[in-house]
Amino acid sequence: MSSPSSLDAAVSRDLPSAPALSMASLRPGDQFGHYQIVELIARSGMASIYRATDMRDGRPVAIKIPHPEMEGDPVLFDRFKREIEIGEKLDHPGVMKVLDHGEPGQVYMVMEWVQGRLLRKLLAENRKLPLDRARAITIAICDVLDYVHRNGVVHRDLKPENIMIDAEDRIKLIDFGIAGKAGARRLTFGKLSQVAGTPDYISPEQVRGKRGDGRSDIYSLGVILYEMVTGETPFAGTNPFAIMNDRLVNNPVPPRELNPEVSPELQEVIYRALERDPRDRYSTANEFAWDLEHLDQVVPTDRTELRDWKRRRTPWLKQILFYVGMVLIPVVIFGLLLLIARRH
Repeated sequence: MSSPSSLDAAVSRDLPSAPALSMASLRPGDQFGHYQIVELIARSGMASIYRATDMRDGRPVAIKIPHPEMEGDPVLFDRFKREIEIGEKLDHPGVMKVLDHGEPGQVYMVMEWVQGRLLRKLLAENRKLPLDRARAITIAICDVLDYVHRNGVVHRDLKPENIMIDAEDRIKLIDFGIAGKAGARRLTFGKLSQVAGTPDYISPEQVRGKRGDGRSDIYSLGVILYEMVTGETPFAGTNPFAIMNDRLVNNPVPPRELNPEVSPELQEVIYRALERDPRDRYSTANEFAWDLEHLDQVVPTDRTELRDWKRRRTPWLKQILFYVGMVLIPVVIFGLLLLIARRH
């Protein structure tokens, strides 16, 4: 990876700790198993990532080590183990590969070292991309999502911060920290952002508390495509709750209003990916990619979204109840824990 910022998304999740590892003592030149530490690349409140060298073959790797203070959280521990399982299961050039993980008593994850930069950095430098390039990048992401979904995995937090892109616009998905795995029990967290994903890119069904499936990733990719061609995300608000609520009741500014170069056909594809009801969305990433590759066969429809997008709805009662509910959740949990403690 070319810069510390390329790893920011890979350390943004809450992780369990590794009591057998002394993260603070790791310095350049230290040996960590059969890995030699080169440098600390990034550190969040939950984990640190180091660039290291595998001394068996000399290849560069990234080592993700959770912070000791995260010790003892069984939910985070299970989530970290699932992230390892998913990373080891998926074998596709468009997915960051997990190469190794800790033994009993040691919690860490060794990943391939990826050259490139985050799509977020590319957008920050250019604001919006040429239409052909945006289409090509989206088609490439669709190819990876199709593989991921066919293997029973849903990313659930697809966003520019979790997409690496190299000099030839080849992409690689990273950070499966809140990914869903078919057949696995559902894991929940205390923080909304960890349960749901990122407010700007989360699907409506995830906002409503549902687990979501592959179509949730398609919705998130639709948001990313909208952003790549217009320079803006489709929904806005003064806080994360307002942003998530906006996608439930309002329609985005039509892409052609923000960028007249967007064709009616491409706009139609974006709207199909952003359908509020997942049943109306593309059912697979392949369908999404096919339309992008064959825009001449896409038939624009007379959508209500094109006529009433200026009308902004604010369902105050629902909004107030939503906020009150979010505030009461930790209160109820605390009360239950207190009750259990008194009974013991």
